[in-house]
Amino acid sequence: MTDMILPAGPTELTSVAETLAQAFQRDPALSWILPDPDHRARALRSLFRTLVPADVRAGIALRSPGDEAASLWRTPGQAHSGPVEFLRTVIPLVATFGTALPRGLKVQGGIDAHRPKGRFWYLHYVGVRPGHQGKGHGGRIIRAQTAVADAEALPCWLETATPENVPLYQRLGFITQVEWDVPGGPHFWGMMRPSS
Repeated sequence: MTDMILPAGPTELTSVAETLAQAFQRDPALSWILPDPDHRARALRSLFRTLVPADVRAGIALRSPGDEAASLWRTPGQAHSGPVEFLRTVIPLVATFGTALPRGLKVQGGIDAHRPKGRFWYLHYVGVRPGHQGKGHGGRIIRAQTAVADAEALPCWLETATPENVPLYQRLGFITQVEWDVPGGPHFWGMMRPSS
């Protein structure tokens, strides 16, 4: 079945990272952190090669069979990075961001400050490769995991800096809980999907 969503196995994590790197090339927050598009393209590949294994340790990576879409979900209680994860990722992330690290820390600081406490599935990243956007892949990959959350009677949380994505998330049951601006940078929406 071509629209089946699958957990990514160890050999597929590179494809998940590539899907997300392509999908986030025009993301407002990452574009503000890394303004040069060529540098951003390289940095995003490095960023997601670091983040995908970290998120798999704390949850699950999902992918569509043709790698059109991918998502990273952190299990309830794992939304905030712990000290061990910080130590595993800090050197690769410093190398990835370089002089853009202060902007990256401003964005992460805002996300951390506005993320709620409690038990919820955390949609850390979801993306669709540019050539496949607008074809329903994003909605399918999100619904695959919100169905799990519903079965567990748990809510889901996400943040986005992309205004065009807010209506999609609303159609999927997410409700804006908070909005904030990164000083000098992008506007964010924090959205919760109540358990069904």
